[in-house]
Amino acid sequence: MKIHEYQAKELLAAAGAAIPRGVVASSAAEAQQAYDQIGGGVVVLKAQIHAGGRGKGRFKDSGIDKWGGVKLVKSREECGQVAEVMFKYPLVTLQTGEQGQRVRKVLVQEAADIAREIYVGMVLDRAIGLPIVMACAEGGVEIEEVARTHPEKILKMPVNPDVGLLPFQARRLAYELGFTSQQAAKAEKLMTALARVFLDKDCSLAEINPLVVTKSGDVQALDAKMSFDDNALFRHPDVEKMRDEGEEDPAELRAAKAGLSFISLTGTIGCLVNGAGLAMSTMDIIKYHGGEPANFLDVGGGAKKDQVTEAFRILLGDPRVKAVLVNIFGGIMQCDIIAGAIIAAFQEVKPKVPFVVRLEGSNVEKGKKMLSESGLNITTAGDLTDAAKKVVAAAK
Repeated sequence: MKIHEYQAKELLAAAGAAIPRGVVASSAAEAQQAYDQIGGGVVVLKAQIHAGGRGKGRFKDSGIDKWGGVKLVKSREECGQVAEVMFKYPLVTLQTGEQGQRVRKVLVQEAADIAREIYVGMVLDRAIGLPIVMACAEGGVEIEEVARTHPEKILKMPVNPDVGLLPFQARRLAYELGFTSQQAAKAEKLMTALARVFLDKDCSLAEINPLVVTKSGDVQALDAKMSFDDNALFRHPDVEKMRDEGEEDPAELRAAKAGLSFISLTGTIGCLVNGAGLAMSTMDIIKYHGGEPANFLDVGGGAKKDQVTEAFRILLGDPRVKAVLVNIFGGIMQCDIIAGAIIAAFQEVKPKVPFVVRLEGSNVEKGKKMLSESGLNITTAGDLTDAAKKVVAAAK
């Protein structure tokens, strides 16, 4: 689960981090009120969407290409005008796709007199089995390019989850990042707050980009991004309340409510599979044979008829889907039971695109016979390669 920048900053501030003053607005009029509340002068308006690259984005169909979702304004009137555009037009970034994302909230934030920009983030390093703090003296919007071209510039500090980021670790990072003695204590406090939020709230990602040093020597979290482990949200009702379903893919949200693991992609072949590893292998072999998967969908090992039916509805709700591949391994549930669920779901949904079904496991022959004798537009496959070739041909 992702949250907005302003929400991430609230969590950081509660953990002791220094953040700029800011007020959230839901309309142009509220943005002007926020401008007055901050004290006027130069402020920055920041569109709140769950996508990166806002500063380099553009507002679709607005006719304005010279500024994106992060804009400095110098007057109350300009604040209202910019906010009006942000709320009216979808914001297009590299992460939203060409359709863009509607802006429902804008953060009106006091402008910072920036002297330096630093990147600090925290993720789980699966290679060592520990959370790590990552930091780079070259922060800002180009951090991805730095990581790609100069990975040696990224500092990494493993963190013991039982004790958190220790003072000597934060101090070492601060000095390696070039903070002066007076700034180092402020930087240590901010990095400690980031680590505390990451560990206490079961984050999968927490980053501050940029962490800035102002010309007066203050150290602040100018921007923040966080996402959380969905499986741990039951422990954090305060975080779950921050969920903004308007920012989520409707199909993914619908699938989650049905107990399905679903991720939308951009291809033409719908995939319904049981098991995450098998689902990834299915997508790989579809691409190998010249097709493009439209989704990742894991129905789990004990999928019932209602879940299969809902999965069909979600798949067929995507107008790009030209064919569907059902790839099921009958381990926990036998293949004839799975075949019965597929037939019942198929009869209820009545899809108009071809289906290819590959079954393997217990009672597989009985399951295949049920499908072949059903009289439905279902093609059975002998193995995964056969299934991939058939579904790619059907989609074309």
